[in-house]
Amino acid sequence: MDANRGLHGTVRTKDGWAVRHAIVTVTDLTGDQVAREQTGEDGVLAAGPLPAGTYTVIVTAPGFQPAASTLIVSSAGIADIGKIVLARAGDVELPPAGTWTIDPAHSIIGAVAQHLGLTSVRGRFASFEGRIEVAEPVEESTVTARIEAASIDTGNKTRDDHLRSADFMTADVHPVITYESDGLTGAGPDRWTVHGRLTLNGITHPVDLDMTYLGSGTDPWGGVRAAFRATAELRRADFGIRFNQILEAGIALVGESLKVELEIQAVRGEELPQA
Repeated sequence: MDANRGLHGTVRTKDGWAVRHAIVTVTDLTGDQVAREQTGEDGVLAAGPLPAGTYTVIVTAPGFQPAASTLIVSSAGIADIGKIVLARAGDVELPPAGTWTIDPAHSIIGAVAQHLGLTSVRGRFASFEGRIEVAEPVEESTVTARIEAASIDTGNKTRDDHLRSADFMTADVHPVITYESDGLTGAGPDRWTVHGRLTLNGITHPVDLDMTYLGSGTDPWGGVRAAFRATAELRRADFGIRFNQILEAGIALVGESLKVELEIQAVRGEELPQA
C-alpha cells in the first residue's frame, strides 16, 4: 500500500508543540461530514483514504481556537492537510515546555492583611526559591516553591518579630513555607487556576492560585524569561493561626484572611544566570 495515500497531517501550537487528540472533521462541498478523525499523542494525523475531490477541514481541541482549511484530494488518493497551527483560546500562548527557575532578584512574594478593619499592612518575603515545570499538555504543569518564614519584612521590626513568633508562623519550629501544585485549569482567555497545597506553620492546606501569564522574552544574559502574576486568599485559621485581639469597639486587630500577591520572573533552565 502506498504510504502517501490516506489522510495525513500534523496539528501544532504556535510555538511548535504537538496538540494531542485534536479532532479533525472533513466535510464535502455540500457540508456533509465524510470523515472525523483524531490526532495521536504526537499531534500526528494518520487515517484512511478519501475519494478524489475538494473538502473543508475543521480542526478543534479543548482550550484552542478552531481552525479551518481547504483540502484537495488527488486521484492518487493523497490527502495531506499539512501542518495546522492552533492558537490557544484568547490567543494567549504559554511558555515552551520544560524547566523554568524562579529568579528571586526579580520576583516578589507578598501578602496584605487588614489592620483595625481600616487599612492594609503589606509585607514580603525576602528569601525564597522555586521552579516551574511547564508540561505538554499545559494542564499538567507544576510549581514548587520554598520560602524562608523568618525572612518576612513589613517594614517594622517589632511587628516582624511578632509574625515570626508562635502567635503566627512559629518560624523557629517551622522555618520553611512550601507550595506544591499538581496541575492547572483554564479560568478565562488569559487566566489559569493553579491547584496546589500550601504548608505554613506546619499545616498543609489546599490553596489555588489565580494566575495570569504576562509573556516571555530574552534577557541581557542570553537567557529566556517568562513572567507571571498570581493571587490567592488565605484564611489564617486554616493554618492554625488564631491570634487576635478584639478592641473595645468590637473591631479585630488583625483580619481573619490575607491576600497573597505574587509577581514572578522565571528563567528557562535549571540554573539562574550569573548576573
